[in-house]
Amino acid sequence: MSDPSSVPPPTPLGQARRRRRSPWPAVLGVTALVGLTGFIAFGNLNRSLEYFVTPTEYQQQQAQLQGRAIRIGGLVRDVQYDPQSLNLRFVVSDGGASFPVQYQGAVSDLFKENQGVVVRGEFQGDTFHASDLVVKHSEEYNVPKTQAELKDMLNTTE
Repeated sequence: MSDPSSVPPPTPLGQARRRRRSPWPAVLGVTALVGLTGFIAFGNLNRSLEYFVTPTEYQQQQAQLQGRAIRIGGLVRDVQYDPQSLNLRFVVSDGGASFPVQYQGAVSDLFKENQGVVVRGEFQGDTFHASDLVVKHSEEYNVPKTQAELKDMLNTTE
């Protein structure tokens, strides 16, 4: 029989080699995800943009903006409003060009002649058909300092 002390000890195994994975699947996955996100974010952006223009700018860019939803801003002129049918017609002007506007709906008390307005909609022929009407109001706000001023303010708003 052999002596157990004479058996050489087993040699330790070397460090196991790790199999190196290719980085290409991760790179392609991240690229596809970024591309899909970019397409969703910007793919339909051109169709959903609404340009804000003045009447003069619209007149200059009429070919590019025809049939698109835009916002046009300027001063109100020649107001014709029928409170029964809620039909509003007026002219929006920036001093250089003017366009007739047609709007169907309730109108704010702030809407009046020579007031700033922004209308959203699109041109149909030479008339702008508005779906929304935003009236500019005064930026000045004064808090009443006395009860008498408060009563005067309430009386003038009625």
